[in-house]
Amino acid sequence: MQKVAKLVWVLALAFIFSLAFAKTSNSECVQCHQKVTPGIVHQFHEGKMGNNAYMPLDCSNCHGAAHHTMDDADKVTFPTPDTCMACHADKVQQFRAGKHDLAWYGMKTQSAWHAQPAEIVKDGYTGCSGCHTIGRKGYIGAEAGNTGPLKYDGGVEMSHYKYGNAQCDTCHTRHTFSKKEAQDPRACSNCHMGFDHPQWEMYMSSKHGIIWAHDGYKGWDQGGRAPTCQTCHMQDGNHNVVTSWGFLGLRLPTKENVLKLADAVKDAGLKANLQKLAAALPSGHYIDLDDDVQWTLDRARILQANEILDENFQPTQRFFQIVVQARAARGPEEFNKLRIKMKNTCQQCHSKSFVDKFFISGDKVVRDADHEFAKAIVAVQGLYKDGILKKPKGWKWAPSVAQYYDNMTPIELDLYLIYMEYRQRAFQGAFHASRDYSHWYGWGPLKEHVNRILYEAKRMREEHNAAK
Repeated sequence: MQKVAKLVWVLALAFIFSLAFAKTSNSECVQCHQKVTPGIVHQFHEGKMGNNAYMPLDCSNCHGAAHHTMDDADKVTFPTPDTCMACHADKVQQFRAGKHDLAWYGMKTQSAWHAQPAEIVKDGYTGCSGCHTIGRKGYIGAEAGNTGPLKYDGGVEMSHYKYGNAQCDTCHTRHTFSKKEAQDPRACSNCHMGFDHPQWEMYMSSKHGIIWAHDGYKGWDQGGRAPTCQTCHMQDGNHNVVTSWGFLGLRLPTKENVLKLADAVKDAGLKANLQKLAAALPSGHYIDLDDDVQWTLDRARILQANEILDENFQPTQRFFQIVVQARAARGPEEFNKLRIKMKNTCQQCHSKSFVDKFFISGDKVVRDADHEFAKAIVAVQGLYKDGILKKPKGWKWAPSVAQYYDNMTPIELDLYLIYMEYRQRAFQGAFHASRDYSHWYGWGPLKEHVNRILYEAKRMREEHNAAK
């Protein structure tokens, strides 16, 4: 009897499966697209969504039913995460609570973005936008006078783009939409590589990446020995993807640490400005390595060079845009929570004492890199203060590393390279256990370019004084 029941159950599943496959295989869409775009049809049938016996799906589920012929192709609709939410609500909600959802808005907060050709930063998807398209289009922030939580325009900006609104397909590439593919570190490598954030190269040159490759490209949650990007940054499959230090290695100065700095300075005007700044900052302390007085000042200088604090150390519009709304920096409560979560992941394989030492070592790389970078910033700020450098027309702030490669002088281009390339590689390499990246691609050229800036600033000042 049990064998008969089992056979009936198998036959029933086979029948349901055949109906589902028949629907997707013989639909009007499939019949045409097998001739026009056969690769897409094959990919769709290869994946779970095109081969699902329990919930038969057809092209129209994502693309609508208005398009029937080549003449009305413009009527086809393109999916967004709202489309995916019908079946994957929990994952979409996690995603929208994380940093990837803010990538498009974060890109637009950069001063340099506004000066680039559209094919580089907008619908061409060949430069910044190619990776930042993982972020949702249509967020309205401080640039429009909104200094509170981000608002959404309801799809207005999205409507200007035919492609690049799906977001989920950045990792689950169409039309297979494979979970297994998205769990592979190579899925991250398309964006997390190269100039300013070579995490892929760092991972693959670390012991973690070497073991992952040696074990047949399996992470420890797939039977291998090593963690993958997803193991550490998407614990339990959570699509939030937020880290304590964040992409830029910035965190908010705390009220307590800024007040300590104010107590240490002698200039009455600076003291008053710092006390005013402290009133606008969160309270608390960072675990592992908190900010000392020097580090607080160094990072305040870095925030000035980022157009986030003005010359009086007060928040600018960009403070609300990139720090508060685009979440580029963490306060102590969020930082500490994320740090503990990451440590718990590391302690699956390493001892607590090893993990604690490793993270503090990485924090010290951030601290030391910040100090070197701040020395270079102060030198260039002095050139502007004394009129040796002039603020370019149309620029609100100078010097500005947020202008990227549009800076007008070699000394400021070096400043930008320190921030976007060498400082990044120094601390990112440290946290990803890639020694060569941390030192020879990071700390070494960082020091070299700081010395170049200090030397060039001295030379420019001497030349300026001699010309008087």
